[in-house]
Amino acid sequence: MVDPESTLSIRRQCELLMISRSGLYYEAGGPSSEDLGLMRRIDEVHLKYPFYGSRKISQTLRAERPDVNRKRVQRLMRQMGLEAMAPKPGTSKPHPEHPVFPYLLRGLDICRPGQVWAADITYVPMKEGFLYLVAIMDWYSRKVISWRLSNTLDSSFCVEALDDALSRHGAPEIFNTDQGAQFTAEAFTKPLRSRGVAISMDGKGRCIDNVFVERLWRSLKYEEVYLHAYEDGAEARAGIARYFAFYNDERPHQALGYQTPEAFHRRLSKAA
Repeated sequence: MVDPESTLSIRRQCELLMISRSGLYYEAGGPSSEDLGLMRRIDEVHLKYPFYGSRKISQTLRAERPDVNRKRVQRLMRQMGLEAMAPKPGTSKPHPEHPVFPYLLRGLDICRPGQVWAADITYVPMKEGFLYLVAIMDWYSRKVISWRLSNTLDSSFCVEALDDALSRHGAPEIFNTDQGAQFTAEAFTKPLRSRGVAISMDGKGRCIDNVFVERLWRSLKYEEVYLHAYEDGAEARAGIARYFAFYNDERPHQALGYQTPEAFHRRLSKAA
């Protein structure tokens, strides 16, 4: 995937492959094959019932596997970065030293591309191991404007996706995320604040506040990821790149009058 002997720098190769340097190599000694299979099922159940916490997910899976217990499900959900959409006591919290911004989209008339961008992170299973995917979407047109893969949940791959989006598309008026430490980090919020972008964050545990990105994850998982057992990060990147090209340029959306996100985005951007 990345050739250390290439004339291109490692940084440039990662940029061309759309992967984070921090997630360049998947480290051995990760979850067992049994845990990876269970994580795949947890991801499927979470997509279908995003309001399920670890208790209900473990109860659901116990019908298939009596050995599944809640503590194990909790541990794997933490590793996957998953939580229920409804706030619960004791769920993961933003970094205590990072600021949290108010949710700005409630009641807002979102009527043009570039008005609101949204970002989120999801878990991507592979045949052996897994990755995290961040995507940035234009809220109005549903166009995926940037994305990156990583094998860690540090903020660097999110910052790389943001830098790419800003450099290619300029700045939006509002940028919406959840309250995760990746998005509350200074490295992520500073580029937005320096450009005068208003930062909006979902209510704690409320993935429904970022509903369009949640729908993107559902489409990506069922139409691409779950249909392929990616051997490694290179296959995952190629498959996801292929799907996002299809999603933007070929897949019509009923909410967009059966136009594609790219066509809808381009037409309204020119009109503006």
